[in-house]
Amino acid sequence: MLSTGLPHGAVPRLERPGPLRDRVYEALLELITTRALQPGQHLVESELAGHLGVSRQPVREALQRLNTEGWVDLRPAQGAFVHEPTEEEADQLLTVRTLLEAEAARLAASNADSKGVQALEEILAEGLKAVEADDVDAAVVLNARFHAKVMELAGNAVLAELAAQVDRRVRWYYTPVARQRGEQSWIEHREMIAAIAARDEQSATRLMREHTEHTRRSYHARGGN
Repeated sequence: MLSTGLPHGAVPRLERPGPLRDRVYEALLELITTRALQPGQHLVESELAGHLGVSRQPVREALQRLNTEGWVDLRPAQGAFVHEPTEEEADQLLTVRTLLEAEAARLAASNADSKGVQALEEILAEGLKAVEADDVDAAVVLNARFHAKVMELAGNAVLAELAAQVDRRVRWYYTPVARQRGEQSWIEHREMIAAIAARDEQSATRLMREHTEHTRRSYHARGGN
């Protein structure tokens, strides 16, 4: 087995046209975000290049960019490794996420129409199905989609831009606790939808703050589960 530990066929070969270095970067970032590449895992240029069907040069450039952004650690004489986030890093990120998401929920309650509420309910239904099927990958994607939809309904472009900057790291931290949060997370989503539909800004803010705090606490407690 390759030391990168990727399942056979998990990564599609990249198409040649276009900015290859950017596409390699996006592919590697997605693998890290979804934890197909685990924190602390050794990243071997030649093996990653083989998985992606490219030369080592764009992989090297992508790893350097990921290092600059804090996703990868480049260690002298050892190579590249997926960054292992500290508890403090996670806490700071998830605390900022709580602030952004709570304000988004308040604005969504003020601005959302019936079409927006229906869109949230459709994501909720899909999320509950994913939990029932124990499809963690789908649950993570749908959780991100739900929060992105709330952000969209908030209608604040600056807030959305700030949230987008932390979105991938939120997914990174949420993935290891997604099964633990399970159905309860979606029950909390349902309560938020009701508050948004009722245009209850205060309840929507409180529910979102409590919801994101539950995720933050679950992340810190994950080692004991």
